[in-house]
Amino acid sequence: MRINSTVLLTLILLTLMLGAGSVSAFLGFSLGSSALKGVTAPDGRPTTKFASSKTTSSQQGEVILLREEEILKTVKSRIEGKTKTNNKKKLTDEQEENTINKSKTKEKPQESIEETLQPGFPVTAESEDVMLSVQSVRYSGGDLLLKVKMQNKGADSVRFLYSFLDITDDKGRTLSAITEGLPAELPGNSTTFTGTVSIPTALLDDVKKISLALTDYPAQKLKLQVSDIPVEK
Repeated sequence: MRINSTVLLTLILLTLMLGAGSVSAFLGFSLGSSALKGVTAPDGRPTTKFASSKTTSSQQGEVILLREEEILKTVKSRIEGKTKTNNKKKLTDEQEENTINKSKTKEKPQESIEETLQPGFPVTAESEDVMLSVQSVRYSGGDLLLKVKMQNKGADSVRFLYSFLDITDDKGRTLSAITEGLPAELPGNSTTFTGTVSIPTALLDDVKKISLALTDYPAQKLKLQVSDIPVEK
């Protein structure tokens, strides 16, 4: 009797254990399924990667063609822009040139006014229908500049060597000078020729007046003597 009750108890315990294991397994499966909802595995198929890379490459290498009208408009706008720039630059250059010409035009009358207002000028000498005239003097840098005019009213031409030009101060001392623009030969019935005689200011200390003497070459018939030219500062 005791043996039967022991067997029965053992069977009951086994049954309970099997039931508890089944319930635990069911509960674990249910919890795992609910936890994995919404989770997907990555797509590792090579065909999918190749297809996506092919699509991207085709999009990057696609050539966009412009319409002919748009190209013509772009070219026309660039040409018009360059033309406007060139025209603007040309106008600016013309304005600068006009400004320079106007300033020069204004300077010339001013110079002539200054020459006419200088006292004691012009100083003129004439010999054998040949005229030598000092129109004005001015100091510039380290030189005294004499504006000289020459004219031949005679029929025969006259030649000069300006190394024969004799310049002396009011104390009788000989001065050296450089001539520019004066003609080597004055033709007969000539127009007026203009040049410059430059004298270093270092030679003009305490000098108030100077004199010029010139003769023709080689005949030396002329005696052009321009005296008492005021040079005092």
